Amino acid sequence: MATFLYALGRFAFRRRGLVTLLWVLIVCGVGAAAASAPAPPTDRFSMPGTESQRAFDLLEEKFPDSGTDGATARVVLRVPEGGSIDAEKAAIGVLVGELGKAPQVAGVADPFTAGSVSEDGRTAYTVVTYEVAAPDLTDEARDALTAATDRAREGGLTVEAGGDAVMVEQTMSGTGEQIGVLISAVVLFLTFGSLIAAGMPLLTALIGVAVGTSAIAALGSALGLSATTGTLAMMIGLAVGIDYALFVVSRYRAEIAEGRAPQEAAGVATGTAGSAVVFAGLTVIIALAGLAVVDIPILTKMGLAAAGTVAVAVLIAVTFVPALLGFAPRRVLRVADRRLVRTRKPLSARKLRRSEKKAAKLAARTSPNLSTRWASFVVRRPVVVLVVAVAGLGALALPATKLELGLPGEGTMAADTTQRKAYDLLSDSFGPGFNGPLTVTVEGADAAAAGDKVGAALKKTPGVASVSKANPNEAGDTAILSVVPETGPTDARTEQLVKDIRARAASLGASAGATEILVTGQTALFIDFSQTLSDALLPYLALVVGLAFLLLLLVFRSLLVPLKAALGFLLSVSAALGALVAVFQWGWAADFFGIEQTGPIMTTMPIFMIGVVFGLAMDYEVFLVTRMREAYVHGVRAKEAVVSGFHHSGRVVAAAAVIMISVFSGFVVEDEDLVAMMGFGLASAVLFDAFVVRMAIVPAVHSLLGDAAWWLPKWLGRVLPNVDVEGERLQRRLPSGPPPPAPRIAPEQERDLVH
Repeated sequence: MATFLYALGRFAFRRRGLVTLLWVLIVCGVGAAAASAPAPPTDRFSMPGTESQRAFDLLEEKFPDSGTDGATARVVLRVPEGGSIDAEKAAIGVLVGELGKAPQVAGVADPFTAGSVSEDGRTAYTVVTYEVAAPDLTDEARDALTAATDRAREGGLTVEAGGDAVMVEQTMSGTGEQIGVLISAVVLFLTFGSLIAAGMPLLTALIGVAVGTSAIAALGSALGLSATTGTLAMMIGLAVGIDYALFVVSRYRAEIAEGRAPQEAAGVATGTAGSAVVFAGLTVIIALAGLAVVDIPILTKMGLAAAGTVAVAVLIAVTFVPALLGFAPRRVLRVADRRLVRTRKPLSARKLRRSEKKAAKLAARTSPNLSTRWASFVVRRPVVVLVVAVAGLGALALPATKLELGLPGEGTMAADTTQRKAYDLLSDSFGPGFNGPLTVTVEGADAAAAGDKVGAALKKTPGVASVSKANPNEAGDTAILSVVPETGPTDARTEQLVKDIRARAASLGASAGATEILVTGQTALFIDFSQTLSDALLPYLALVVGLAFLLLLLVFRSLLVPLKAALGFLLSVSAALGALVAVFQWGWAADFFGIEQTGPIMTTMPIFMIGVVFGLAMDYEVFLVTRMREAYVHGVRAKEAVVSGFHHSGRVVAAAAVIMISVFSGFVVEDEDLVAMMGFGLASAVLFDAFVVRMAIVPAVHSLLGDAAWWLPKWLGRVLPNVDVEGERLQRRLPSGPPPPAPRIAPEQERDLVH
């Protein structure tokens, strides 16, 4: 691997014009395809294999003219205390008439004839049905709805509206990306001390994201990729794109500082750091593509789209980055470093010895830095550091034991929105279960009669508030019942009611003459969604961790290093989930993060966290431990190899983590709830994983294990292919040149290392 990438890096550096032209053509070609592609389809949520989905498919087949695909708005009206809805018939009639004349409206139900008046006579609602789905509603249609409700309020009525026709589609503002890129630019400049070196990772990352998102847009119509499919791809692609380029550029600068010629330095950087990039990228791709195991189409598409964007970032890091280095081989260094290495020929060991002054200056560059001092501290006190780090992450993970999962809806929106107000009015006036009715489908030869019998039995079921009359289709072989629970959509008792009805479906059907009874509706769909995710969690975790374990086994040729990496990941993701619960569910520091409404954590968050965080955690494991192994296989003692790995990679890994945290944190300001929660969760996970697990627990464990950390059974070593990520075989093929200077360790630190 290292030898191949070494040759690829040299080729890209030497033929930089050709490589750059190829990437320009790729960007233009994919961009043109995206611009000419049909509009992406609207999001269509489906759950293959679940009872809810089977019932939805049945309704589409048996009730083709029901207009279930059209948007709806539920306008709720309430009179002041002491008043009566009947006294406002005229005003309500005017409102219904105005709503019926609005653009794209298919029909409006009269609350008085539809029986949509509460028992206390103070609240009523009307349902507006539209000809098109919510994403296809025009601004004129939405404005007409708002204008009609505003005029009704002027007459003294309390008027609020809910439904998908009212919920304006949330879009990405781009503010999060801008914040992340800006902070990344500052961190890169502070790390490299060169505008050109800082600009390269940003440029290549933006190009990678552009290629990935354009490809998603171009294939959207053909593969059913909606506009929101690329959200995760944009977030992950931007973060890993910057990090992967950062590591290659950093290694190139180190090779130049050691006296290598620029072309050789580009080859070595691509062969060593590029190998780490390839394997780190593979772990992320495995984690994201593994979302297909869950068997939820929208999650599968998001995972595969993000995995494709990561693959593009890897290709750019090992081809385009060395090509760009060819255009500015010395200008990526600090000004002071340029003066030290200003020569066209590589410095041999003899010339370095002759140039004592220059050699001294170069050696000064390798004096103990902050990373070296921190690693030396951990190596001296590994037990203390390990206990404190594990205990701290364990304390942060405690709130995760109270994790409550749910899906967003009008009941979880901010209290000052009209949708939430309409939701609360209906709950107060018609009961908590009114906002989450269950739809029961009944099939049979005489579906109407069978449906009435099933409805009569369901009315006697504990937890059921009301059951509607059976509504058969034209063929008479399928009927629909609307069952209103006594409890709200997110209540555990509602979930139990769904399970009870499904458990009794066979006996109910036999006694009523029905061939099949199914339970669906939004509430039932959410319950099935949560159950599907819960059932898939362990198989997904086993698949992702298992494949990544094998990959890391190839990279490090050790059994304990992959095991330690996986256990560290579990600590990171548990602590991140705990932070999510504390902030988004309990409301701790909610004002600081701009969170208007607390509530259950998105049902998709745990599986997203596992997939994405595992891939990113392995990034830092590969980048940091690869340099440790590189020193170890070149003869450095185990504890000194820990310090050497931190000396060469600690600062860059820290910078990469800060960049990734900045990118993810920027998405917290977005209006989209899932995006904000995902940004916070991923930023927290990277913070814990990079600075606690990889920077503290990893060196502490390696110090305690010593040589045993790199143990591999001999029989397994003979079976496993040697991918040579650390570049041992590559070093033997390189032209003679100065060996990498080892980090300076103080005498007292050296004594501690020996002991």
